[in-house]
Amino acid sequence: MTENTSKLPPRREAVRLKNARKLSTSSQRWLQRQLNDPYVTAAKAQGWRSRAAFKLIELDEKYKLISKGARVLDLGAAPGGWSQVALARGAARVAGIDLLEILPVAGAEFILGDFLDEGMEARLTEMLGGKADLVLSDMAPNTSGHVATDHIRIMALAETALAFACDILAPEGAFVAKLFQGGAEKNMLTTLKARFQQVRHAKPPASRKDSKEMYVVATGFRPG
Repeated sequence: MTENTSKLPPRREAVRLKNARKLSTSSQRWLQRQLNDPYVTAAKAQGWRSRAAFKLIELDEKYKLISKGARVLDLGAAPGGWSQVALARGAARVAGIDLLEILPVAGAEFILGDFLDEGMEARLTEMLGGKADLVLSDMAPNTSGHVATDHIRIMALAETALAFACDILAPEGAFVAKLFQGGAEKNMLTTLKARFQQVRHAKPPASRKDSKEMYVVATGFRPG
């Protein structure tokens, strides 16, 4: 399982839905997209929990985020794909937390809860055996369909994750968080530039073209 690659299977002829009349139009569109998504096919073939694993693989290949022996914290870790990738690419310790239950991943430890709960920083630090070398946040709110509202919600999540990362990261550590198009807003960008040596925005190839998501990648953490 879990090869250190984002190599995709050859593209095949599009699969058409059969007997889908009982499904809603939106459900038909979703199922059609899943059946014809090479990342979904590759994830199943390689044993990843979801196609999102390839987003981290591609980010890591570009920015070299996961060093051998690293301590990695996965915020909003369900279903566990990013934790799988971190371990497969050399992390020594991986701790994840989510409000949703996560099936066990060999080598990782998960907490069912909110990372903002009292005492959670100390608990996660203990699980990692020290400060984190990399904090990951692929968290996203349930979308409302209202672009401005959805942007505000995901920015609030990303800013909260950043504040937590600044408390738990080791010097020279890295932070990755999901945003929507437009990137980090002024206040968040100011904090990122003050606390990290390099701040970049990226849309990995595994992000669907019609998706508004992108990622902020900050490296070289400077403790305050």
